[in-house]
Amino acid sequence: MTGEVNLSFFPLFPTCSFTNAPDQHPAHFFLMPKIIAPEVEFSKLLSDVKQAVPEIFAPGGGYLNLFEGKWQEPGEPRAFHSPIDGSDIGSLPMLKHNAALRAVRFAKGEAAAWAATDLQERRRRVQACLDQLRPHIDLVSKLLMWEIGKTYKLGFNDIDRCIEGVQWYVENIESLLGDRRPLGLVSNIASWNYPMSVLLHAVLVQALAGNAVIAKTPTDGGFISLSLTFAIARRAGLPVTLVSGPGGELSDVLVKDPAVDCLSFVGGRYNGRNIADALSVEHKRYMLEMEGVNTYGIWDYSQWDKLADQLVKGYDYGKQRCTAYVRWVVQRDLFPQFLETYTKAIGSLKVGNPTLVDNPGDKLPDLAFGPVINAAQAKSLDDLFTDASKHGAIPFYQGKLDDNLFLPGQDRSAYRAPRALVGLPRQAELYFKEPFGPIDTVVLVDRVEELVGEMNISNGALVTALGSDDEKWATRTSKELRAFKVGINKLRSRGDREEVFGGLGESWKGAFVGGKLLVEAVTQGAPGQPVLGNYPDAVLLPEKA
Repeated sequence: MTGEVNLSFFPLFPTCSFTNAPDQHPAHFFLMPKIIAPEVEFSKLLSDVKQAVPEIFAPGGGYLNLFEGKWQEPGEPRAFHSPIDGSDIGSLPMLKHNAALRAVRFAKGEAAAWAATDLQERRRRVQACLDQLRPHIDLVSKLLMWEIGKTYKLGFNDIDRCIEGVQWYVENIESLLGDRRPLGLVSNIASWNYPMSVLLHAVLVQALAGNAVIAKTPTDGGFISLSLTFAIARRAGLPVTLVSGPGGELSDVLVKDPAVDCLSFVGGRYNGRNIADALSVEHKRYMLEMEGVNTYGIWDYSQWDKLADQLVKGYDYGKQRCTAYVRWVVQRDLFPQFLETYTKAIGSLKVGNPTLVDNPGDKLPDLAFGPVINAAQAKSLDDLFTDASKHGAIPFYQGKLDDNLFLPGQDRSAYRAPRALVGLPRQAELYFKEPFGPIDTVVLVDRVEELVGEMNISNGALVTALGSDDEKWATRTSKELRAFKVGINKLRSRGDREEVFGGLGESWKGAFVGGKLLVEAVTQGAPGQPVLGNYPDAVLLPEKA
């Protein structure tokens, strides 16, 4: 970033001045550069992966795809660079259309036999998969650091939530499933940000419910950890398929092919809308989770200490989450207090390389977040920020990266500190768009009607929240907000286990998921029994969202 000092030529020199005390040598003040913690060196992790699941590798060391019941086809390898430091950590085995078609057709062929498998046997195999995954939680957590830039804590949470979430389904599947029947083959296309707690979790529950499953690895990251976990699932006897390939090349197969009975998609609105259009002429089940501008409204509010905690928590993974709160709609009179709270809270966040320590054996750093997914996304964030500023938005917070949290001279192209703007005009692209990164926007309002209008700006959202000392007013006003979940003086999240999840308006298309609804989304009930969701001709909501 502009203005940063490259310390690669001065690795041993301190940032403080020396004293001239006779009993002190200047060397006592030398600041040794940080090192990558030996426990997370990528070469070590790769060796551990090869020992755990050697079948995912070609004889030459490249990665393979899992289809037709075995690991095969390196495809056309595409180099993948870690967002941590730009280093090359492997190549995605990109398939072409015809190979993907073979994968889909074989996966469909596995569906009937798996559906006829006794539920207790399906439970046994999924349980075996979970039992074999647990010893690899640490390895997957560390792989996610290099693949998608998570801190160790966030990587651990991702795989742990997946395993414990699926465990809940294993223990409750009889009551969740009832006499419903599997659909057949479920196809999964998901974004890179939660490969375990979203993608793998869905795949294992879909298989538990009696479906054969095929998934596409996210092109932007996660293919190594997913290959590891899918190898374990296949060893446990689950009918799972994992393929890599360009979206344009594979979309017709994974979305439109008649062999696909259900599609689960997590991604942006542009791709989601195209998929929704394609499915409008198909008669198959679908769940399309898309982005939206998730907002937090502030009105007649004084609980600033609580808001500070929520601001910090809301920066989890640099706001690279579908449930991140990116727009603050604030009563104008309260902006001074909001500004003071925001600046102090966000100023406390540490952003840097999550693999670095001072000495071998030290604990990994406690960072708010590391890089965004790649340099291209970082550049996109810069463009959105610049465009908003040119149209009249006022930057009121621009964080800086701390040189001490990086290796001297390392590639920082994917790192961005938090930034925030107020007075965002409608002409700015950011006004209607989720940035999917560490940028907050603030819109000031003078009337409750304005507050509601600005909070509904994206025609539907996954989550939203209202902060007010008058909780009765907030609860009443929340009914005017077009979001699937509304928090009163608190953030809302996707939820785990029995908690349902979905979206309203343009943020979600098709069946809702979570708890019993996830099982219902991938199974068939009695004729005429509805599947709750957001459809073109109706919105069928659960009693409590």
